[in-house]
Amino acid sequence: MAMEVEEIVPDSERRGLAGRLPPGLRPYWLLARFDRPIGSWLLFWPGAWAIALAGHAADRWELILWFALGAVAMRGAGCVYNDIVDRDLDRKVARTASRPLASGRIGLKAAWAWLLLLGLVGLAVLVQLDRLAAVTAIASLGAVAAYPFMKRITWWPQAWLGLVFSWGALVGWPAVTGGFAPALWPLYAGSVFWVIGYDTIYALQDIEDDALAGVKSSARALGARARIGIAVCYALAIACWAAAFWSIRPQLLASAALLPVALHLVWQVAGLDRGDPADALMRFRANRFAGLLMFLACLVVGQTA
Repeated sequence: MAMEVEEIVPDSERRGLAGRLPPGLRPYWLLARFDRPIGSWLLFWPGAWAIALAGHAADRWELILWFALGAVAMRGAGCVYNDIVDRDLDRKVARTASRPLASGRIGLKAAWAWLLLLGLVGLAVLVQLDRLAAVTAIASLGAVAAYPFMKRITWWPQAWLGLVFSWGALVGWPAVTGGFAPALWPLYAGSVFWVIGYDTIYALQDIEDDALAGVKSSARALGARARIGIAVCYALAIACWAAAFWSIRPQLLASAALLPVALHLVWQVAGLDRGDPADALMRFRANRFAGLLMFLACLVVGQTA
């Protein structure tokens, strides 16, 4: 089946798969960003970190799989909701003008129905959790609903995204332990700073279009100091994660487990070309590997504590 290039957003990774879908289904696939799995990975990792750092990655591996399914479904639902709210703004930005709602390939009622279906998948994951973890997960919905409006209110919508995309850590820990622990809070805080850093890299792609559309972002706020700002966020993330590890295992050797992910983040910042959208996208996507390296560090510390 021939693929219509205009139906694939510019930063799509799954052009081949999206192009093979029936034309009637393709816009829904793209609306949920299933062609760009990086968002699901980034939503998944904080919950997996919490499970691993709590020492339950081996005996609760099935819960990690449920978290993976939930990340795919809820990230998709979040993207649909975001596009419903932002459909008028998306028409003003070159990179987003071809999205299914902005371009008119999907109607508003159909988008709401698709959002409901994805929400039902998320509900199936929710019932796998105990009461505290489930209540914590539900508590995130207000922050999720508010996120699309943050770019109109604050120059730092990336900070709000950090709160939302890191929420899995607050769910994962009580899901395997039945409660919260001191190590969880710096783990969560570190994830928030990590998200601010990588989403600022992502926002570098849209600085000019965002300025024309009146959309606020940390990339626009930082301007020429974007590299320094990202470096500070990543440094704070490593510091918070080191504090989390120290709370679990107060030894320098435990903190050394963070060295691979720290070096990866240094690589992201050191070579960043803020004027090259392709470079920004590549380094943003590389955070799936940063998440994996952090997971391995949590696994080592959690299993040896």
